[in-house]
Amino acid sequence: MAAPKQLLVEGTDDYHVILNLQGSRGIRILDKKQIHDLQGVENLLESLPVRIRASEGGAVGAVLDADTSLADRWRGIRDRMERLGYPDVPADPAPEGTILMPPAGTLLPRVGIWLMPDNSTSGILEDFLRFLVPPEDRLIKTAEQTIDHLPDKQFPDKDRSKALMHTWLAWREEPGKPFGQAITARYLDADVPLANVFIQWLQTLFAD
Repeated sequence: MAAPKQLLVEGTDDYHVILNLQGSRGIRILDKKQIHDLQGVENLLESLPVRIRASEGGAVGAVLDADTSLADRWRGIRDRMERLGYPDVPADPAPEGTILMPPAGTLLPRVGIWLMPDNSTSGILEDFLRFLVPPEDRLIKTAEQTIDHLPDKQFPDKDRSKALMHTWLAWREEPGKPFGQAITARYLDADVPLANVFIQWLQTLFAD
């Protein structure tokens, strides 16, 4: 029997986005039981080494927000991987998604890391989703202007993309769809270049 595959994510939005990105393309790299919502980045980071050690050789992936500092987030991951014995962990995440091969002579698995949005810039899931807005969409520009000129803005700057995407979805034909359903409804384009890169990373990481 094949060793189990595991993809660790920060929250329910990530979980449903990844499921629906697969579904919109008619592919299934991972099923529902193979994607694990760890309910927060700290829980994910604490769980990652434990799950890697207990993986039975099955590939382990993690999708995390870079948040306000890509460099700091990567440093924390790199330190954990080096402590586990993974050699040659790069100084920076690979733009196409990082995949670490198991150390020779061990039973450790292949490990993949994707830092939202694109492994190259600081940000969160919603920044990734902004790339999926169709280029011809005109409402997104209005939504950007609206949130940038609020007279009494109450959200912090780090949450701008979150406010933007929820505002934009509130103005669609069916207002307020969750992110995963917005992909299924084709409000978000699952075939843009960044989505292609993400899917290719998943396919490479979890290839049998």
